[in-house]
Amino acid sequence: MRGPSNSSDRDPMNRRARAEQRGRLSETLAAWYLRLSGWRVLASRVRTPRGEVDLVVRRGRVLCFVEVKWRARAQDLDSAIDAHRLRRVAASAEALAPRFARVGDDIRIDVLLMAPRTWPRRIVNAWQPGR
Repeated sequence: MRGPSNSSDRDPMNRRARAEQRGRLSETLAAWYLRLSGWRVLASRVRTPRGEVDLVVRRGRVLCFVEVKWRARAQDLDSAIDAHRLRRVAASAEALAPRFARVGDDIRIDVLLMAPRTWPRRIVNAWQPGR
């Protein structure tokens, strides 16, 4: 038997607010993970007319635009990112590259997949035009 139902669980605004909060937390955790891996965080939650990039990071001559995806269950991570979302991130990265890139930089888009009680899973160079 289930306990009393919480009406806030059915409220779409409440769910959206909780999802936003989880997203911000996962981006903060992702930024720390990347810092500990030797990356310098240049910006977070950068909005463009084309969309948003969660993190912009640099290590040496590599400039990386990072999409962070959080799922409540690790088994759901495989379906967390798709070509449509990657195209949106790529369009945003293209708009932001002149702001962050230096001459001679390698530029790429990575995806960081996160879930409770698991190590972050990183997809390096997740987007290449024509894929």
